[in-house]
Amino acid sequence: MKAPSAGIRLSSADASIVKGMLARGDRQSDIASYFGVNGGRIAEISVGKKFSSASVAPGTTLPPPGPYIYGELRRRMKKALTDVQTELANGNHAAAALAVTNYLKTL
Repeated sequence: MKAPSAGIRLSSADASIVKGMLARGDRQSDIASYFGVNGGRIAEISVGKKFSSASVAPGTTLPPPGPYIYGELRRRMKKALTDVQTELANGNHAAAALAVTNYLKTL
């Protein structure tokens, strides 16, 4: 029986970052962890099977080198930080603090 998909799809912009990270010398497993995808997706980009026309992102736009927080934890953290950013932008400091508190309870 096949496992359900995580639902994460890399975009052309993501592939550009992948190519930049590969050019920098990052390990494919670290790159896969950063994006929360299977390492095979990174390998497909590295050999030109996928996103062959995507450019290499400049080093100044790349995330710091890994290792990275893995998959689901990264997605939860990204959502929590987006929620906090939204609340702060709307001037809801108490709601932003509550979002942080709620996220920390999940760790």
